[in-house]
Formats: sequence, C-alpha cells, structure tokens
Amino acid sequence: MSPIHRRRPALAAAAMAVVLTVTAGACGPADEETDTGAKPAASAREDGDNADFDDLGLPRKLPDVLKDFDPEKWKNGEWKNWDKDRWLREAKDFVNPVIEGLWKPERMKEAEDNTKTVSTNAGTDRGATDPEPAPVDAEPVKTPYHKHAAPVGKVFMDTPQGSMVCSGTVVKDPRNPGRSNLVATAGHCVHAGQEGGWFRNIAFVPAYNDKGRSSADVDTAPYHEVAPYGVYWATWAQTTDYWISEGTRSGGGGAQEDFAVLYVRPEQKTGKSLEETVGAALEINFDAPQMARISGVSNYGYPAAPPYDGVLMYTCTDRPGRLTIDPSAPAMYRIGCTMTGGSSGGSWLIEGADGEPEIVSVTSIGSRPASWLAGPFLGPNAKGVFDAISKKFAGRS
Repeated sequence: MSPIHRRRPALAAAAMAVVLTVTAGACGPADEETDTGAKPAASAREDGDNADFDDLGLPRKLPDVLKDFDPEKWKNGEWKNWDKDRWLREAKDFVNPVIEGLWKPERMKEAEDNTKTVSTNAGTDRGATDPEPAPVDAEPVKTPYHKHAAPVGKVFMDTPQGSMVCSGTVVKDPRNPGRSNLVATAGHCVHAGQEGGWFRNIAFVPAYNDKGRSSADVDTAPYHEVAPYGVYWATWAQTTDYWISEGTRSGGGGAQEDFAVLYVRPEQKTGKSLEETVGAALEINFDAPQMARISGVSNYGYPAAPPYDGVLMYTCTDRPGRLTIDPSAPAMYRIGCTMTGGSSGGSWLIEGADGEPEIVSVTSIGSRPASWLAGPFLGPNAKGVFDAISKKFAGRS
C-alpha cells in the first residue's frame, strides 16, 4: 500500500477525503476512545427487503406506532412531537417522510453542531492507547468544493434539542456500481442511542456552500451555490445495534461502533443517482491495515461549534494513534485536529493500494477544547450495517 506521508489523498473526480467529527446537534468530536465490536451485526433490517416506498419516501408498511400517521399533519409540524411513545427507536422502524422545502438555506445555516465529547484524559489507562497527539490546525478546503471534495457534504437533522448538523460522504455501492445513493456518517448523527430514537427530517447536501462564502454572504447566495446538487432525503438509515443500545450524547458510550449509512433520494427527482449527479464516490475499507502501518490520515468536514460557524469545509492530516474506550473492541483511530462539532460523521481517508483515497473511519468523538478527533475502526459490524442497506436497495437507483 502506498503511504500518504505528508500529502493528502486527492478528493476530486473519483475520490475524496472527509473530516472526522462526532456530535449530536452539529456533529462534532467527542473526547473518548472507541472501537468496533467483532460480531458482524447490523442494527437495521438485513432481510434484503426491497419493499416499495411511496412518493414521500415512506415504506408501504409503517411501524405499528404510526398506524394513524397523517402525512399532511406531519408536514405541518407534527414531526416536532417527541413523545417517547411516538419516537421510533428500533432499527427496523426508521421513517423519514420528505417535507419539500423544509431545508431552506436559512434553516440549514441555523442548524447547530451535533457534538459528542469526552474528557481529554479518558481511557488513557485502559487498553491500547497512545499518547495524546499534538493539535493540528484545520485548513480550509479549496473552492469550489465540487471540484476538490465533491462527495463530502453536510447532514441535517431535527432532534429534540433543535435542528443540528453533521458531515457525511457519498460512498460506492458494490450492488449499484457507478449509481450509488449511499452516504456514510456517524450513528449519533441519525439516532440518539440509548437516550432516544431516530432523528427526524434527515437530509444530505453534498458540497454545501460550494464557493465557500462567508456566513454573512451565505444568507444572500443563490440556492445553487448553497446546495449545488440539491437536497437528498434519507429514505432509509442503518446504524449498529451497539450504538442504539450503548450510545450516549457525552462520554464515549457507543463510540466504538458510531457508524451509520443512509440511502438517499433527491427532493427534486432527477432520474440520476447521487453518485452520477455528484460525479464521485469513495470506497470504504472494512479491513484497513494496522495503525502502525498508516503514515497519514486526512479528514474533511464542516465544523460548526466555535470558533467555526458551519458554513466552510475544513480538513486535517496527521498520523493516527490508538484510543481505547472499551478494551473488548478494537482501538479507535485518533489524530490531532482542531475541528469542532459539526464535523462528526466526516470520513477519514488513507491512500489505498491502487493509489486512490479510501475511507477507514468517520469522526465520532473529540476533545474539549478541540485538539484531537477519534473515529471507530470499521470492522465486521460496520460492514454488516453497510451490506444490509446495500442489499436492501440492490438494483435500485
């Protein structure tokens, strides 16, 4: 495998790097160690069911708790009802109706970072943990983003705490080659873990704020600059059973399997897949080399917690070390990086054997104050999540 050394993998036409970040509002990093478990279990249905979805992206068979579901009431604000009896929690019960026009540019900008943090000394006496890395200042990604980091974008969601943001990346789908509609992000960007259920109004905007305008200028920027490829709603989401049962908003709970994949559809039908529209998608490596053999990792994302404001894409590059929260699971990747909440879910890239960037992790947790980020090792459980959603929508574009 070709080492990255001091250069970043190119994120242009066919490949791209993404930022590491974990949060539940404006997905940001959390200070803690995490590992993926060894059993290849996925939290969402793995039956390959290709049940049809209606025009709103709703499955034909709704969960029992939504037997009285009224799409019009939902679009008019009923989705704000976070009563626990109507907050879908089980993996099989994901529902995310499309509400056309909900994610307007001004609402996107107001969404806050979804951050998951841990104490800076967490896990230092447990398992395989290397010395805390020196901070690496995040650097702005070159604009326009569609030429330098097209597969990277922002993930928006509504939570009981309000509208929040994370980062995500368009990934290749082996069952839909060249026509993928899959987006990789963090589990805490789509599900509240042990504290709740699935978030609502989950959507992905690739190459958000394409020209890198300032926060003030985004308010008046043309829509095609804010969302150059449009808004993509999650028809389905998968995360790990471990995140659903163990995930916490703060601390390292669930971080070792803090991974999710979305199947998305455009708010405005185009007849093309997400990959065809964006022109790029990245491979996920579920069998990455040991950290000692990786000379450099680059991540990309949209940090939204101060001193950042969520409108610009940033990147960090550093040699990864190990961070352990749960000794029974593989150590997490950790690098020095000053990105904050909002970067959660952003992908971590290394140079693959073919010289192309490939994803080995997504941002899950980070320190406060921001000096490092950590992401899970994507092993059998993460692959189970990915395969389940890929099989579910095999042959569909």
